[in-house]
This record gives sequence, structure tokens and C-alpha cells, in this order.
Amino acid sequence: MNDKKTNKLKILNDPIYGFITIPNTLICDLIDHPYFQRLRRISQMGLSHLVYPGAHHTRFHHALGCMHLMQKAVRNLRSKGIEISNEEANALNIAILLHDIGHGAFSHALEQSILTGINHEAVSLKFMQALNIEFKGQLTLAITIFTEKYHRKFLYQLISSQLDMDRLDYLNRDSFYTGVAEGNISSERLIAMLNVKDDNLVIEEKGIYSVEKFIVARRLMYWQVYLHKTGLVAEKLLGKILERAKVLALSGKKLPASKAFTYFLNHQITEENFSLETLKTFAKLDDYDVFSAIKEWISHEDKVISKLSESLVNRILPKVILQKEPFTEDQIVKIKQEVKGIFKLNDSELEYFVYHGKIQNQAYDATKNTIQILYKNGEIKDVTEASDHLNLQALSNPVIKYYICYPKK
Repeated sequence: MNDKKTNKLKILNDPIYGFITIPNTLICDLIDHPYFQRLRRISQMGLSHLVYPGAHHTRFHHALGCMHLMQKAVRNLRSKGIEISNEEANALNIAILLHDIGHGAFSHALEQSILTGINHEAVSLKFMQALNIEFKGQLTLAITIFTEKYHRKFLYQLISSQLDMDRLDYLNRDSFYTGVAEGNISSERLIAMLNVKDDNLVIEEKGIYSVEKFIVARRLMYWQVYLHKTGLVAEKLLGKILERAKVLALSGKKLPASKAFTYFLNHQITEENFSLETLKTFAKLDDYDVFSAIKEWISHEDKVISKLSESLVNRILPKVILQKEPFTEDQIVKIKQEVKGIFKLNDSELEYFVYHGKIQNQAYDATKNTIQILYKNGEIKDVTEASDHLNLQALSNPVIKYYICYPKK
């Protein structure tokens, strides 16, 4: 190993875990790469800072936190006699570090309006494949595990399951930055309780109460933070702005925007036509491009994009009603007619100002990637069966709520 490379920064200070160690120069080089550095400019929680002012942390923070927890998980499993080679451990660190590298500006909003033909997981894989060429095949094993093609299933479960390093980090991190204490879970204890049985990740019996708290914390964080109605309406508003921008751009209207953003506004992107050049352009697109453009669009001649952009920039958010029952057709028509009259909108314009849908919260899915509890006698049970927590079975049922958004008078 080159001595000059070993002098690279290997310790980072994190507000959640304290010191995070970068294990080797390959991972240090991946972190230093422009593709990964872009994550510093991608908000972890989209527009949640409009509800929780502290929620300005980024995908960069989250990715490093996940890698830190993965290192702990590997050390713990090895201490219990589970063989994990150095190559496998390194591949796990790389895979979890890069698992979110394909997220677009403001995380999910872009995916639902500008990049509708490809999801962030597919873009993450394209980034990993491009980096693998650049780093001469050193990411091959990480990609094999990430795509669930490796013969040891539990390694994939550490990256993606209902109790993976991703969830363990984002619950604690989002809880910390929003100040919502209900999301604070004991990731240390959950990792200490991890084991492997029949090539599946399991939790030892004495960790069951930590799992219960983790599932309850997920439910509370979803209603209080991720699906908070003000955060929801802000994200929907952003989506409507981007939808309108795409329509205007494709119809030949000029929209001030950065080169990277303009490219995606002017092209219909799918997984099939997402070339290396598209990837390089995507790597230049972040929250800054999108918000700078939206500020410019306030003065655009199109009254729809102008009004919507002004609403978001100045936080004059639409009214949102959230309820357990679907809205009736009569209720929707009545609201639409009122808004149409007040704002002098035609039918196509109206769709950008009045919109409705549903949201779902399922703290635990008992049908896939279940959390298994390992008893001392070797028996395994699903956590809902093993737990004496009365609500745990109920928490595995999806809860659906319906929303409608429209401008405040």
C-alpha cells in the first residue's frame, strides 16, 4: 500500500455516534469522489425542515452513519463465530455507503415528477457500476451483494431488510435533527443482539424489547415526521412545480435553470436511455440547482409555475386536510369549483392547485423480510408471534389516510 495514501483522513466526527472511522483508502477514495460528494448537497428529508427547522442533514451524513453501523454489525457477528471474510466486510461497507447514491434532488420529489422512468435504486446501481469501472473492478463483490446475487443471503439483509443498517441509522439521525424523541432507538443494543441462523439474520431472544421499541418508533416517526401533513403538502407542492416545469420545457417554453437541470427538464428519461452521459449529468444535479431555479421561476410569465414557486419559496403552503375516510366526489368538486373561481383557472391549470391522494404507514410488514427472533433452544419465531406486545400485530397492518390539498383563501 502506498504510504502517501495511508495518511488520508480516516476519522470523522458525527453528532450521533462520535468518531466514525474510514476503514481503508479505497473507501476514502470513494467518499472523496465527486459522485459521492454530491450527497452533501442532497437533503436527507426533502422539505421536512419547513416543519422541523433542524432537519437540514444530508444523504452524505446518513451514508457515513450506515457504514459506521455496518462495521459494528460485522464485528459483532464475527465475535459470535459467524465467518465474514475481509473481502465480504469491505464489500458490505462499500454497498451500504453507496446504497443511496442515486437519490435525486430533494430525495423523492424529483423521482415523482422529472425522472419518472427510473427509480433511485436503479440510479444507485448505475453509479456503482460506473465507479466499479473507474476503480478497476474493486466494487464487484459489493454490487453482487447489493443486487441480492451473492450466495450468503444474510449479508444482503444487513443492507436491505426490515432491520437493516439503513433503518437503524435514519431513525436515530432523523430523530436527532428534528428533535422528535420518539424515533430514538438503541441501535447499539439491536446490533449487539444480531445473529445468523440458517443464513438468515436473526435477533437473539433477549433483544425482543429493543425490536418492539424499534417498530413502535418507526410508526411514530412516520406519522410525526415523514408523513407530517405540512411536510406532505410541501413535498406535493414541490412535485407540482416540477411537473409544471417539465410540461413547459417539453412544449418549448424557456425556463431559467442550470445546464444539468435543463437537460432533465427537456428529456424524457427511462432506465433504457439512462446512458453514462446521462449519469454524469445527473451527478451535477442537486438541491441547489432545483431551488435556485424555483426562485427564478417566481417571475416567469406562466402564472401557474410563478404562483406555485412563490408559495414554496415564501412558505405560503396550501391547506391540507388529512382524514381516515376517502373524500367524496362531491367534496372534491366543491373545492375545485371554489378554487377555480377565486384564482381564475382553467381545468388543466386547476390540477396544479387542487390535488388529492392517500398515504400509507406500515411500521412492520409481516409478509416479507420478516424480523425473526432466535430462542436459546434454537427455535425461530416471527417477532409478532414472539412478542407479548399487544399492539405489535396491529402495527403490521397498513394504516391508510386520505389527503386533499388546495390554496388557502
